[in-house]
Amino acid sequence: MLLTITTTHQPATDLGYLLHKNPARLQTTELSMGKAHVFYPEAGPQRCTAALLLEVDPVALVRNRKGPGGDAGTLKEYVNDRPYVASSFLSVAIAKVFGSAMGGRSKDRPELAETAIPLVAKISVLPCRGGEALLRRIFEPVGYRVTAQGYPLDPTFPEWGESPYFSVTLEATCRLSQLLRHLYVLIPVMDREKHYWITEDEVEKLLRLGGDWLGSHPERELIVDRYLKHQRRLAQAALERLIEEDEEDPEVVIAARDADDDEGDMTLREQRLGSVLAVLKGTGATRVLDLGCGEGALLKTMLAEPQFQEMVGMDVSARALDIAGHRLNLERLPERQAQRIKLLQGSLMYRDDRLQGYEAAAVMEVVEHLDPPRLAAFERVVFHFARPATVVVTTPNIEYNVKYPMLAAGHLRHEDHRFEWTRLEFDAWAKRVGADHGYAVRFLPVGPEDPVLGPPTQMAVFSR
Repeated sequence: MLLTITTTHQPATDLGYLLHKNPARLQTTELSMGKAHVFYPEAGPQRCTAALLLEVDPVALVRNRKGPGGDAGTLKEYVNDRPYVASSFLSVAIAKVFGSAMGGRSKDRPELAETAIPLVAKISVLPCRGGEALLRRIFEPVGYRVTAQGYPLDPTFPEWGESPYFSVTLEATCRLSQLLRHLYVLIPVMDREKHYWITEDEVEKLLRLGGDWLGSHPERELIVDRYLKHQRRLAQAALERLIEEDEEDPEVVIAARDADDDEGDMTLREQRLGSVLAVLKGTGATRVLDLGCGEGALLKTMLAEPQFQEMVGMDVSARALDIAGHRLNLERLPERQAQRIKLLQGSLMYRDDRLQGYEAAAVMEVVEHLDPPRLAAFERVVFHFARPATVVVTTPNIEYNVKYPMLAAGHLRHEDHRFEWTRLEFDAWAKRVGADHGYAVRFLPVGPEDPVLGPPTQMAVFSR
């Protein structure tokens, strides 16, 4: 079975640093069911491809009583598709061979590991018990453009129909760790088989690898059930925890959630978080504000980074702050960790001396919720009074909305948005604010960038 991962991020050969595998040589890892080989069919500054080739030894599987079905010694244990199709064996190989990359760690390129880059994954043969429609229902909501090539059972006898096997290509702009985690969890889901015994440990593994996207997935029940091999007790326990962690503020409903499905709403949020985190880390700031912090997604991400010694989240909604406190486990954090983070209720319309003295501030998806006449007050509060050295602002790009087929023409992405800017409008606003308050401004795209429409999210980084 073969998995390839390609990037055109430049220099593309940085993929080797992210995967911890040298493009110049073949590397082989011994596994219990065979061997995993990593090599690079292409490795240039413009384009780089890493290949993971897994050789499964079916005889060894039977001898070790690890074959599917559990009937070691029968003919079907020797004659099956296990050596040739992507399955839980491939998931094990990904974790073993690319474990550091899946964990988001890169000693030589730490910022790149946290940055969304263009990636294309190709799975040579993926069993999909449910057909192409299910394949799309599983991968598209987490942000992938899916291309699937099906195969007939036998080209000589077309009346026999189609096989359950597909060659699959997944394209997205995301962190490499996200791609590997998605593959690890979802490949066995498509196959509906796992070659090892399922225990409570698998629930913890599923929640660890899927906790930031699985709770909002429209097929989460099916994914959990198949991943846990239809063990009802374990599946129910996993779903209860996912639902608890995904609880939303009923007063802040994403009415246009369907509009983001084509790009994977959760994945786009993940890309924003990763992009903002990378900028904040790059500034070297240790004391950071999250203005309009909502339910604490960015704060939770920053809490895992030792660089940030003091983090303050401020929001006008007391309910959102309550949820943020719950998600951050503030009551159960060790005292030293809890001292690093503070939640404040307040408005960005009024000067607040509590916001002064911080090195950086993030304002993620906030400005579009303000009435345009009130933007001037926001600008003075953030850029004149608080005045951190770096301010990171993200907001939707309205030009990109035409790519959301579920979003009616002329509608905005959220029922509470007062406006959404074009790229030129955002450019003009940011440059004026920078000139008025002594900041230089640079712009970065977030999410898959259309050559005509631009990215779904636009980012401005103000620095002085």
